[in-house]
Amino acid sequence: MSKLSGRILIVDDDKDVLFTAQLALKSKFKDIRTEADPKRILNVIESWHPDVIFLDMNFAKGATTGQEGLFWLREIISKFPESHVILNTAYGDIQLAVEAMKLGAIDFLVKPWEKEKLLATAINTYQLRKSRKEVNELREKQSELNRIIGSATPLIFASIAMEKVIQTANKVAKTDASVLILGANGTGKELIAKQIHQQSNRANQPFIKVDLGALAESLFESELFGHKKGAFTDAHADKKGKFELADGGTIFLDEMANISPSQQAKLLSVIQNREIHPLGGEHSVQVDIRLICATNANLDLMVEKEEFRQDLQFRINTITINIPDLSERKEDVEPIANHYLQLYSKKYNKPNIEFSSSAHGMMKDYPWPGNVRELQHTIERAIILTDQLIIEAEDLALKEVSTDTYESPVHKSDWEIKAIKKAVTEHQGNLSKAAASLGMGRTTLYRKIKKYQLAL
Repeated sequence: MSKLSGRILIVDDDKDVLFTAQLALKSKFKDIRTEADPKRILNVIESWHPDVIFLDMNFAKGATTGQEGLFWLREIISKFPESHVILNTAYGDIQLAVEAMKLGAIDFLVKPWEKEKLLATAINTYQLRKSRKEVNELREKQSELNRIIGSATPLIFASIAMEKVIQTANKVAKTDASVLILGANGTGKELIAKQIHQQSNRANQPFIKVDLGALAESLFESELFGHKKGAFTDAHADKKGKFELADGGTIFLDEMANISPSQQAKLLSVIQNREIHPLGGEHSVQVDIRLICATNANLDLMVEKEEFRQDLQFRINTITINIPDLSERKEDVEPIANHYLQLYSKKYNKPNIEFSSSAHGMMKDYPWPGNVRELQHTIERAIILTDQLIIEAEDLALKEVSTDTYESPVHKSDWEIKAIKKAVTEHQGNLSKAAASLGMGRTTLYRKIKKYQLAL
């Protein structure tokens, strides 16, 4: 049976208590440490970083007031405020327990304790610590993302097309409407999802991404909705699902088209009711989440083929945002390239590197079938391999892709045709205005009309 990876620190002056507690806890935890001298507590915490601390209340011979325990509890919480401390005493005093909880203790055990009670308290406290740590890490990442998005967005996106995308994202961010983001791989769907979260009233709450395409069928419910201890063979403790971790914030479901009909039904129920039911649990849990989904597939076509539920499609696309391919917004290539040039030249300690004019020209002419992600990887590779201060066209090592054969993925065609027809109709056949409203150049619009053989 696999053990939990949490670190447990037991502090008690009674060596028999230390031995008994260690013996009981080692059946469930990999790392356990004991300490008889309370004066060493702070040093141990600083060097070892325990997840759970069992702290005795009385150390001096004959002491029963619990004041020593409260003193060390204050010291621990003041210096390590994220510590999860369980107070342990042979003298049950409700008033003392209340005071300890106010100071920051997680729980309170009275000796002699039962093995099952000790284990349950340790496991529950460890899971609480783990959940809080995950949320804090997500918030730290979100703070960093806030800084990056705030400074990078105006620099990276120079095209009218992406300006319109960002305007729509910022406008819808102020609401709690569900958003569906469409676009080919590598166009930046996750970045737009994070932009919406950052500009929303939930910006200080978690942003949880779930790659549905990488989620095994057997793990779908457990990962999304959580499970209770004993729900299945390896469920050794309660676990919160992604929806519960996102409570108060935003959940981003990527690769939405890749889930099976049975998974679609389960997801529809949760989205409709904002209520999850953890595996093995007796009660449902309400969740307050903002839903953003993304896919590179044509959901309209999938609905027609009965591969995707229409009622689920309606639930996830109150607002739809289409992200154009990089080949359709050539104005963005140079600023994006310069952004990654600065980023990776700093990362690999190669300052003062520049692109030659031929490199800029090649990047602008290249169709970028992998979109922004391909451009990013191309520049990182070039910076790693170059020994010069100038990156030339040949240093980019771009594969040959015929612009005659390269077009946007087939899955985009249906919704793109609809968008073109709608824009041309709204602007009464004025192709310049129609092209501007679609975020593309007039020449690009002509090419697409010819490609799709549209009679407008």
